[in-house]
Amino acid sequence: MSFAATALKRAFARRLPFVLLLAGAIAPVQAGTAMNTAEAEARNHLIVREAFDGWAEGSASVFDLLAPDIRWTIHGSGPVAGTYTGIEEFMERAAHPLVSRLATPLKPDLHHIWASGDHVIIRFDASAITNAGAPYNNRFVWIFRMEAGAVAEAEAFLDLAAYRQVIENNEPRAE
Repeated sequence: MSFAATALKRAFARRLPFVLLLAGAIAPVQAGTAMNTAEAEARNHLIVREAFDGWAEGSASVFDLLAPDIRWTIHGSGPVAGTYTGIEEFMERAAHPLVSRLATPLKPDLHHIWASGDHVIIRFDASAITNAGAPYNNRFVWIFRMEAGAVAEAEAFLDLAAYRQVIENNEPRAE
């Protein structure tokens, strides 16, 4: 064995206990982080699932999950597309114009929920009857970023043409 190879072998042998000690210290931290992430994902999944179940049963509203300073973005083009800051702005400018033109509550049909880290992705359809008696059906994908059990940020993908048709063809209910 050459001098260089012998020196390298000795240096590695001297440092091996330190490398193993370091690896042993890091592994539980990584495992703890993975466990915390998995627990957070499971908790967020359950919170959103229960909210959607309550919404479908008519006993709760998924909007109860929104943080007061929610940032809700509706993707696409049209008057309702954009980013809303705070529950009041979102409800007044995006949700109320639609809901006030529906004779029946929107009923969600949940297809799937995925949780990854602090994000929850929800794929669902929703339907209702408009004030003019026509059916309203839409497909949605919502992406929530959760903080402490509340929705801090949301992104919504839906058929904005169907939304606009309800707005244009129905008078709002008298409140």
